[in-house]
Amino acid sequence: MAKLFNASIKAAADGKLQDGRGLILVKTGETGRWVFRYSHLGRRREMGLGSWPVVTLGDARKQRDKWATILASGEDPIDVRDAENQAKKEKFERDDPTFAELVDLVFEAKKASLRGDGTRGRWRSPLALHMIPVFGSKAGSKITQRHLVEALRPIWKTKNPTAQKAIRRTGIVLRSAKLMGFPVDPDITRSAREILGVVHHNTQHVRSVPWQEVPELYSSLPSSLGGECNRWIILTLVRLEAARCALVSEVDFENRIWTVPAERIKGQLGKTQDFRVPLTQPLIDLALARKEMGVDQIFPNINFTGSVSNTAIGKALATVQAPGSAHGFRTSFRTWVQETDACSYDVAEMVLGHRVGGIVERSYARSDLLDKRRKVMEAWTRFVTKGPELISNPEH
Repeated sequence: MAKLFNASIKAAADGKLQDGRGLILVKTGETGRWVFRYSHLGRRREMGLGSWPVVTLGDARKQRDKWATILASGEDPIDVRDAENQAKKEKFERDDPTFAELVDLVFEAKKASLRGDGTRGRWRSPLALHMIPVFGSKAGSKITQRHLVEALRPIWKTKNPTAQKAIRRTGIVLRSAKLMGFPVDPDITRSAREILGVVHHNTQHVRSVPWQEVPELYSSLPSSLGGECNRWIILTLVRLEAARCALVSEVDFENRIWTVPAERIKGQLGKTQDFRVPLTQPLIDLALARKEMGVDQIFPNINFTGSVSNTAIGKALATVQAPGSAHGFRTSFRTWVQETDACSYDVAEMVLGHRVGGIVERSYARSDLLDKRRKVMEAWTRFVTKGPELISNPEH
């Protein structure tokens, strides 16, 4: 049985889509649910594996393989999962769970409201790196401000933004645990701040390539997938995650528009929307080349099982000794606009995907300025691919 592909899923009509080995996607419009169908002791069963597209094709396959292994051992996957969930529930229902267990409990309660179920923004990372190693095994009722101070003092002055994230997330965990009825004291975070003291942190801006040097860097980038992705970022000005996972199926070749789905746009879950990016000829050529290859990922990894890694993109920049990261090209563009009067403030901000104006103003001014952005992107592409030339405001 043929396996599914991301592009074929999006293009398929509603119904049951078979991936093989019992994995089925029951598709309904733009959503669906994954099912693992199997037989145990002559009984046919269906096991839910989560909703699509929140659970990706790759993730669904991993789950299918996990439960198929359980099935091969003679056990019923649904019974095993039910037993595991019951054990977790009983563990968390103890009167005084440890801080590490509270983190798990609060995270499970909140992850549906986080991007990518909390994995994309690495919500747990500050806690896992700095708090849990110090007092994660302590019961919640036994944690005091002194434990927080012990965990954060080593980084309070040297890595204050990271420390601030850690103490804020700790506060969220303790406040949520308190509301759940556990014997914890959320006010210890305030006491810990008093002990740690005030730190005057000077924000370090992301290093960027001077806009005058972007054409030379663009032409010097390697022909690797990481290099091509950096070129895509330079010409589209989108953030790394949006570019890295770009798909041919997201490109409207007739109208020369790439639509980045809301789930890859920076912002709070449920508060972002699809973002249209006008594509210039070099970008159309690359997307067409991938289409002719029959590959949906514009920047596939070496095994064609996903997208190119952040590491590969960073290495491509390192080979040309570029300062900063791919994100810095957005600053390069913004400075180019300022120093050449290439376009208005509103258009430049829209190119970068920034919101312009307040809530009331945006409720009336709803245009995404696509046509004006297209003219600016054409001018930026000419500059980047052909070098400095006389710049005139393309909006005029």
